[in-house]
Amino acid sequence: MNQNLRPEIEQKLFDLARNHRWTWHQPTAQILEAVPGASAYRHPVDNITRLTASQWKTLLSNDKTVAAIIAEHEGLMEVVNGAPKKTTTAYISAEFGISELVPQYSGGLGILAGDHLKSASDLNLPLVGLGLFYQEGFFRQELKANKQAERYDYCDPALTGHVDTGVTVSVDVGNEAVSARVWKLAVGSISLFVLDTNVSGNSPAARMITDRLYSGDNEHRVRQELILGIGGLRALSALGLCPDIFHLNEGHAGFMLLELLEGELERGATFAEAVKITKARTVFTTHTPVPAGIDRFDRALVKTYIGAWSKANNVPMSTLYKMASSPDDDGNPKPFNMAAFCLSLSGAANGVSKLHGKVSRELFANVPGGKKIGSITNGVHARTWVDPNLAEVFDDKLGKDWEMGSPVAWADVDSIDYATMRKVKKAGRARLIDMIDSRGLNAKNLDPKALTVGFARRFATYKRADLMLLQMERVVEMLADDERPIQFVFAGKAHPADKPGKALLNKIATFGNSKAANGRFIFVPDYEMAIARDMYAGCDVWLNNPIRPHEASGTSGEKAALNGGLQCSILDGWWDEMYDGENGWAPATSESEVAKTRDKFESNSINDIIQNEIIPLFYAGSGSPSTEWLDKVRHNWATLGPKVPAARMVADYRDQVYKPAVKRSRSAVSK
Repeated sequence: MNQNLRPEIEQKLFDLARNHRWTWHQPTAQILEAVPGASAYRHPVDNITRLTASQWKTLLSNDKTVAAIIAEHEGLMEVVNGAPKKTTTAYISAEFGISELVPQYSGGLGILAGDHLKSASDLNLPLVGLGLFYQEGFFRQELKANKQAERYDYCDPALTGHVDTGVTVSVDVGNEAVSARVWKLAVGSISLFVLDTNVSGNSPAARMITDRLYSGDNEHRVRQELILGIGGLRALSALGLCPDIFHLNEGHAGFMLLELLEGELERGATFAEAVKITKARTVFTTHTPVPAGIDRFDRALVKTYIGAWSKANNVPMSTLYKMASSPDDDGNPKPFNMAAFCLSLSGAANGVSKLHGKVSRELFANVPGGKKIGSITNGVHARTWVDPNLAEVFDDKLGKDWEMGSPVAWADVDSIDYATMRKVKKAGRARLIDMIDSRGLNAKNLDPKALTVGFARRFATYKRADLMLLQMERVVEMLADDERPIQFVFAGKAHPADKPGKALLNKIATFGNSKAANGRFIFVPDYEMAIARDMYAGCDVWLNNPIRPHEASGTSGEKAALNGGLQCSILDGWWDEMYDGENGWAPATSESEVAKTRDKFESNSINDIIQNEIIPLFYAGSGSPSTEWLDKVRHNWATLGPKVPAARMVADYRDQVYKPAVKRSRSAVSK
């Protein structure tokens, strides 16, 4: 191959690396993984940037590789150029989980947002994403004496696939005009724009506004949310984008509503008219079933930052306080409740599962719009989360539409033979064990043929990671059984300020390193998307035991289900509506309001199921797992495959929320 092709091939390779379609498109991922000297721990852009002249010579001399790069680039351009020209929807979130190599997420909310964008690309929706760029992302977790320790690593935007748009916007944050650079991250046909205050000319304090995700005090959070909401809308305008509607993914972007109101007031609307138009243009998704999960700020703090807006627009702070007030909040005066503020100014709102919708209507019953909260159940981006080996089987047996939730495709799961199912899952367990071993953990007692149970959650106390350990003697007995071995893999982070959550994590890690655990109960530190994928590939059972109904959705179980992992989950979140009595297990729950009584009952229920149903079924007969187990996995796929993909979720948003909202918005704006 002519070495003079380097400029062309280098540009094409960078284009492939900077568009994060590779996170779910295996042919592109394979090309980027094959780049000479590539490391799986570095972003593909970083790997390409490091190529030496000698490595470029090697790459360009391989005609097959060059042809593959050209072909994949053509495919990418078809996706990008085929995107709708008019953007109708802006999706705003404080975090987006696109890849572990773009560490701009903490957990479920961000992963959900990333999957939303990916599925919007698959469905070719006229949507853009909007968020913040955090210089140090979320914390990296280390264990020291079985206790969580945190460290923060610098994230270079250019080396993690972000492209400088050349746009900078200014936002008044207190007494300072703060500049924010706008970066673009490509996700298939979708553009995600993120704002970064680490800009020359800003004060040191302003440069640190977008330093870390979910760190600092309430004032730091308010400053970040002003940049996200007000700066975000200004960024879209500067980019020439004028969406019809704005989808607020939680209340973090609530200050955008002030900018929308101001725009209408400047065009001559009365405040009542501005409110009406703003409501027509806004939809809101709440993700928390408990008051503690809502952003609530002291009124005096909020006034410090939006008092000038109130004065400039002749809107009394008392009016804004009323909009952001929930009668159920404690305090006098009441705090500035961001969820209440969003509900007061949104034309539609939803929870993220049917049960969560019901809980939200009760939680916000005394807030305007609260009783009308609907629900769209969360889903997961199938090709991001399904083990590539299993995805190949699905492609072969089910056809290409399984990832879109096609009921016709998933009706063919019986065509996947037992031998293939056993082979793929055994390879998945081996992959999981290899990952554990590669991280310096003790994996010598782990067996790729053994029943494997996974638990990976944020270590919040309501998720009760230690619930089964309340009956320690039963757990120890199971872990000591060499005839029917069972092994557990746990992972997750506690918020740096959550002392009870950290104590829970310490309990799990300490037990895992004890003699009683028999090397079959492993806690994997620094949980992120790559670890999650290995766990889904290797786990036969997915454990989830929150205090009902405190789980809004709980999408980790959906990812496990697509990978053939059977649920052993309290009936909460998505599982409450999708469990049919045969596609997994649902431990009994207690109605007791006494925490110890409730937890003792539910711990016993979970251990009964594992000991008396799950283990016997897995090891029934001569096969491992048994044919009876594999039939249950098939039923899991047949019943959940059409329901849990994010393609179904985003299609629901498109049809039930976006289309009516766009119609409502255009009607309101035209009057």
